Parts: sequence; structure tokens; C-alpha cells
Amino acid sequence: MIRSALAGAALASLTVTGAFAQDITLRIQTHLSPESMSGKQAAQFFDDLSVMSGGRIAIEPFYSSAVVKSVETFDAAVNGILDGDMTGGAYQTGKDPAFQFVGDPMGGYDTPWQMYAFLYEGGGMEAAQKLYNEFGMQLIGWWIPGQEALASTAPIAGPDDLKEWKFRSPPGMETKIFANLGASPIVMDFTEVFTALESGIISGADASNLSTNQSLGLYDIAGHATYPGFHSMPADHFAINKTVWDAMPEDLQRIVEVAMQKLSFRTTLAYAVDIQRAANELEEKGIVLHNWSPEDRATFRDAAVSAWDDFATSDNAKALVAQHKEFLGTIGLLGDN
Repeated sequence: MIRSALAGAALASLTVTGAFAQDITLRIQTHLSPESMSGKQAAQFFDDLSVMSGGRIAIEPFYSSAVVKSVETFDAAVNGILDGDMTGGAYQTGKDPAFQFVGDPMGGYDTPWQMYAFLYEGGGMEAAQKLYNEFGMQLIGWWIPGQEALASTAPIAGPDDLKEWKFRSPPGMETKIFANLGASPIVMDFTEVFTALESGIISGADASNLSTNQSLGLYDIAGHATYPGFHSMPADHFAINKTVWDAMPEDLQRIVEVAMQKLSFRTTLAYAVDIQRAANELEEKGIVLHNWSPEDRATFRDAAVSAWDDFATSDNAKALVAQHKEFLGTIGLLGDN
């Protein structure tokens, strides 16, 4: 009887140990620093994966692009140097312009929640997954810090104020959109924005969201901002090498997907609070926040969609643009185009 009880206890111990055995280690690189708000959210995501899987998923994280350059993270995951890419799809537009419409379909959506709805309810995941799979990766999801805000030394209350407005722009599709509205975008590095504003080389800048712009000191010079933002809402992505993903058991795949949704939504909520805090502080200091009307946003969206069509030169890009347009029509943000 005692021997039988001891054998049962040993078997139970082995079963528990097996259940908590580490099955997979994912080497994941992000361009984010561990101290940043998004970096802290990523760390929580890594911890969630470990805890929710009972230790079967272990994460080897690399912050601040410690292994390869940010733009090379995707290829490093494809080639097995890493397992996961936690940067952004827009880094890969050189491979296929379709990645622009995963990383930032500029001018399309008013809120992050609309963009999440496109991914999960509007056919976005299926269209994007086809793109990622062609390059040997599995898209797990997007996480969106929130709407970006323009900073300006002159009022930017609507589309008319963009005519001949000289501002810092990142390269790519954004320059086409603003040029369609008569603005004069100047491509320059992010680090040059403050000096260029201070010296009057530019009258405004597309840098980041309101709270980040505030931390950079842009509103010490620029007395105007768009809020809530509407022109840009970049999403970071998390993608895993498809061979690694396909080898994972389904229960672990489900854990990764669910934890990714938590990461997405908690990130957006955290930034929403921080951006609202910044808005309150800036208004108290006399910064004018311009909230464009639905009609003015529609004007900007029409200019953006025109640029989408010009930028979508591949079959994958055309498919994603068509999917975005269909969903925007479904939620009432776009008429016939």
C-alpha cells in the first residue's frame, strides 16, 4: 500500500514537471528601449507568455535593436538569426509597398480601435497574412500607440492651412499625401526637427504623438498642434518565423495570439491616457489644439486614398488597399472611390 502510494506520488510529480517543461525559446528583437512606455508593455507581454504557458514558452528578448539594425530585424527572423520581429511593417516597404498598408495606412482611420477592427473584423488579418507568409513570416498582430499630432508655428485648423505649409516629413507615402493638399513636405531626420523649427527652416513637423512631441520640447517653439491626430497612426507589429510558428502546438499558438491582443489594447489605452494628459497640460500653457471637423478629415482622407492608389504598385498592396477601402466604406468613413 505504501509502495503504491509512493509510486503514485512520483508519477504525479513527473506529470507536473512535464506540464511545466520548457518547450520553446523565442528570440525576439524590438527597436524599443526597455525604459520606454512601449518597451515596458513588451516586457509584460514576454512575461505573460511565460506565465500563461506554464513556462513552456521562454523569451530571449533583445531591446534597442541589439542584434541587428531595426530594418534588418525581419530578415534576421526569416533567416533564423532571430525567431520574432517586434518592430514595424513599414520598415519593409522596400520588399513590397504592401507593408505600408500594414505599418501605417496614413489618413485612413480616426482611432486605433477602427484599425484594430479592420485587422480582426474587416478582413485585414487575412490580407496581411498572405503578404507575411510569402516572405516566410507569420503575422501575430499589431500594437498601436495612438494618433500622431502635427506641430506648427502657424495655425493648422483645416486643409486650407496646409497650402504652402513647409514641414518636416518622413520619407515615403506621406510626402505624396501632403503634396496633394498643397503642402511643402521636407524630408529630414527625426533628430533635426527641433533645430529646423527653431531656425525657421520649417514651420511645422510630423514627429510623433502629442505626449512625445511635448517631451521633445517641440511645443516650446510651435504654438499649434492637431489633436486628436488623424494623418498618421503607425502600428508596430509582432511576427514570427513561419517555420517556428508552424512547429508550435496549437495551445501555445493560441496563448501567443491572446497575449498579443492584450499587448495591443493595453498599449493603446496607456498611450491614450498619456496623450490626454499632455493635451491638458499644453492647453493650460496656451498651445492651440486643432480638432479637424469630420468634413475636413474627409478631405484629407480623399487625398490620402489618392496617394494610396499611386503607392500600391504590387498585387499585395493593391489587395490591402482594396480591403482597407471596403472596410472604411463599411464603417462610414469613405464613400465611393
